[in-house]
Amino acid sequence: MKPAITREADPEAETDHTATPIPEPRPQGYELVRYNAMKHGILSRYTVLSHENHADYESLVNSLMDEHLPAGATEQHLIEELASIIWRKRRVLQAEGASINRSLRSLVTTDLNNPMQAAAPFEEGLAGKGADVRSLMMKSPGRSAEDHENAQRELSAAWKAGSILRKNRPNAYEKARQALLPESRECWDDSIGVDGYQADAQSLATYIQDVLEPVLKRMEKQARYQPAIKAQTLGEGLQPHKLEQLSRYETHLDRKFERTLGMLIKLKELRTARTA
Repeated sequence: MKPAITREADPEAETDHTATPIPEPRPQGYELVRYNAMKHGILSRYTVLSHENHADYESLVNSLMDEHLPAGATEQHLIEELASIIWRKRRVLQAEGASINRSLRSLVTTDLNNPMQAAAPFEEGLAGKGADVRSLMMKSPGRSAEDHENAQRELSAAWKAGSILRKNRPNAYEKARQALLPESRECWDDSIGVDGYQADAQSLATYIQDVLEPVLKRMEKQARYQPAIKAQTLGEGLQPHKLEQLSRYETHLDRKFERTLGMLIKLKELRTARTA
């Protein structure tokens, strides 16, 4: 009969470090406390307003319960208090955003020129008829750079056309018209027969000087100063005096959160010391 083969323990065998760590034991009655937090909590039933998401608040409370592992009604109440403070801080941010959006809306719809002029206070002709801060606010830096280049090309072409007309050479009108870029040429063609403009050199020269050049200069400046105009508009829309009261309320909530969390930690430390 063959002897049974046994495997001796290898003292140098590597320890398995991949084992799942043992979770911290939860206090006795924790699951019942966690359940009661939403079913019977005094604060929970009044914190969430009818138009707010109850599931989001419940998730917040449960996350705090899982983090702090309360034992007893007092610790449960403190966690409810923490959840209530966090929930109200969210409202502060919503109120702040709503206030800024309302100020911006009022700013860009009732007084379009002021933010643009203030963005470059020493620049003449930056704002004028047809200026719309809203369109500039939505443009990306790349789009603004492209608009700036296009306006410069259109303006250079208009100057070239004006120079041709001033020399008063044969076929000056046709040459000047062709010197305009397609968009400017189309605008001119649409203006013939309007406001006394005729398809001749004198009318085209007047149109370039009185209409086309001012419009193109304004477009070039708007594109060039778009980042400054956007920053100026957002800055004016903040209106710190309107946000000061919200800021004070947020500070009050922060202090209340710190006190409540400190009380919860102190209770847990006392409980741990008693069971040690």
